[in-house]
Parts: sequence; structure tokens; C-alpha cells
Amino acid sequence: MGSSSIDLSLSNLWRSWFAFKRGKKSTQELERFNYYLEENLYSLHQDLNVGTYKHQPYKKFIAVDNKRREILVASIRDRVVHRLMYQYLVDIYDQTFIFDVWSCRKEKGLTGAIERTQDFLNKYPRFFVWRSDVKKFFDNINHRRLLDIISLRVSDKKAVDLLKEIIKTYAQAGSVGKGIPIGNLTSQIFANIYLNELDRFIKHLIKPIAYLRYGDDFIIISENVEKLKEIREATIRFLEDDLFLKINGKSDIIVKAKWGLKFLGVKVFPKGRRLNNRNLQRIHDRISLKNVSSYAGLLKKHSNTRKIKYFNWLLLEKFFNDVN
Repeated sequence: MGSSSIDLSLSNLWRSWFAFKRGKKSTQELERFNYYLEENLYSLHQDLNVGTYKHQPYKKFIAVDNKRREILVASIRDRVVHRLMYQYLVDIYDQTFIFDVWSCRKEKGLTGAIERTQDFLNKYPRFFVWRSDVKKFFDNINHRRLLDIISLRVSDKKAVDLLKEIIKTYAQAGSVGKGIPIGNLTSQIFANIYLNELDRFIKHLIKPIAYLRYGDDFIIISENVEKLKEIREATIRFLEDDLFLKINGKSDIIVKAKWGLKFLGVKVFPKGRRLNNRNLQRIHDRISLKNVSSYAGLLKKHSNTRKIKYFNWLLLEKFFNDVN
């Protein structure tokens, strides 16, 4: 049982505010909160310490990328609390996560996960890989199970009460008692805490040749296909019985490592990788002279010569259109 007390001091709220504000674009809501900053933080400090803090309703909007998503945005007041709770949980949990969890962790990230995947394929080209992800993961995280898991390491009553307040605020039609907003900072650490149960089950009980997870996407490598099928069945049972989650049938595949696989938006091979066509199309739609350096770096890391040449022609076309 954890015994770390949460720091709800005014000075820690100031730190959370500055951490939240860093890199944020100016908005009317942000400027308004900042104009009355001392009053807002003092009021929040009182509510948190007296136990009267209540999470405000989310603003909703629809984002369409490769699919339609409902995005929920919390108020700035609540997002300062999210930042405070996020750091509190990271300090407790990050050291307990296995090495090959690559999402939402310092000195990890998407590129590192892709490079690590390629290393595995290169090391075990004759072995087999099961790649999958969880069906509507964020929408199906069970609140009671999440709180049960958290209670194993967090015993501070004020922290537990705040976590309950944040967790219970998410509700869609027919989803009472489950689901967390994709956009919340706290949801990132909640996801890793929830799936840490899966990570430990696979690493310490299943013990495959290799395992890697980024968000709810994961791969498992085994020396033969029959063994991997057994691992797959055991993992599916664990997800359903212990975490109330299901595998996404659309991404549930087993392939030989030397053939490569589509994973995290990239086609990964033992000796190289390239962006998939969907992400290349997204670059085509979004590239501008302002973001060209970022996309150039992405293509250099994750694509082949043919697509880099295509990118160069695309850049010339965009430049011509911008200056004419």
C-alpha cells in the first residue's frame, strides 16, 4: 500500500499552473483565467483542501481525422488539477512500469517505440509476431476496476477522493461507470496504470520472447506460431476477465517477423520502415511552409527514398501555391 501524501499547497498549485500553461496557445478562457490568476488559484486551493472541489462539465466537440471522434475538453481550472494529479501519479507509478511501455513517459515516445519494434524484428526474424490493440480502449476502462488498481498504491484519502471526482465525471449515453476522456492529461497515466496489469501478466506469467506496448497497441513475439496462439488466447482471457476489455478484431494479426508489420502508423521491417499511405496522405493535407521541417524529419526517420522524393515535389508545389 502506498503512503505518499498529496501536496495540495498553494505553491504546488502554482507549479501545476505553470506546467499546464507551458506551450499553450492564447485563448479567451486562458487569458481570463490568467487575468484573475491569484484569485483563481487561491479559490482552487481552498476547495481542494476543504474537500469542496467539484469537477465542472466538459465542453464537447467533434474531430474528424481518419475517423469521427467526440473530444471532451475540461475547464482550465480542472486542467490545472489534472496536471497536479498527473504528476502525483507519475511520481508513484512510473518506476513500477516495465521497460517496454513507451507511451506518455519521459525519454520514451512514439519514435522510440517504433525503433524498439524494428530492433525486435531484426533480432528475431524467424520468429512470429502477434500485433493487436484494445477495442475502444478509453471508452471501456472500468471505473471501479481502475480505482481498485489505484488503491493498491495510493492510500492518501484526499488523493483518492480527487481521483474519484475526476474519474466519475466522464459519462456518455449507456456508459455510466466506464470510460475516460481521451484528451485529459490524467487519462494518459490512467491508461498506463490500467494496462500495467496486462504488462505484468504478460512479462511475469506468460514470459514471451519479447513484448512492447504503446498506448493500447502492443506486440508479442514468440518462437513458433502455435505457442503464440496459446499466448494470444491467454491474453484475451485476461483482458476480458480482469480488465473488462476486448481485442480489436480489425488489428488482430499474427505474422512472421521477417515479413514486417503495420504498427503505430508505420510499416516496420527488420532492416527499415516506411510511413503507411494514410499517414502520407495526412502529410499531403497538412503540410505548409511553417511545419515543413517537422514533416521532413518524420519522413527521414520513417520512410523510403521514393516517398521522400514525393515529399520534395509536394513541398515545391505548396511553395508555388503559397507565393502565387
